[in-house]
Amino acid sequence: MGEGLTKAAARNIFYGGSLFFFIIFAALVVHSHYYAATTSVDAAGLNDGVVRGKRVWEKNACIDCHTILGEGAYFAPELGNVWVRYGGRDDPQGAREALKAWIRSMPTGIPGRRQMPHFNLTDQELDDLASFFEWTSKINTQGWPPNEAG
Repeated sequence: MGEGLTKAAARNIFYGGSLFFFIIFAALVVHSHYYAATTSVDAAGLNDGVVRGKRVWEKNACIDCHTILGEGAYFAPELGNVWVRYGGRDDPQGAREALKAWIRSMPTGIPGRRQMPHFNLTDQELDDLASFFEWTSKINTQGWPPNEAG
C-alpha cells in the first residue's frame, strides 16, 4: 500500500487536468461569443447613430460616474435601462426629447445633490447618445438591473 503518487502520475494529472480545463474554458468562450452575437444583442438595430452615441459616451467618460449594464462606477444611476425609465417603449420620441432636455439642464445647482456636469453637447451628439441608450435598452440582460430604477 505504500507506493503513493509518482512523479509521472502527478505530471500526467497536471497536464491532463490543464488540457481538460483549457478545453472547457475555450468552449465557454465560444458559447458566450455565439450567444452575444446571435441572441443577446440587437445587431440589426446597430446603426451609425448608435455607434456615434457610444463614442460620445466614451469621449465624455460617462462610465466614470454611471454604470451601463452593470459596468462602471456607482456614483450615478445605471443607464442601461434609462430609455425604459423615460418611457421609450411607449413614446420613443418623447423619451428622446426628455433625455436630451435632462442632459441639457445639468447641473441644476440644487444644494446637497450630486450633479452631472454640463458637457456642451451638440444636438447631434445628444440625439446619438439617446440612440445609444435606446439600443442598450434592447439588449437581453437576463434581468439586470434587478429593478427598473437602476
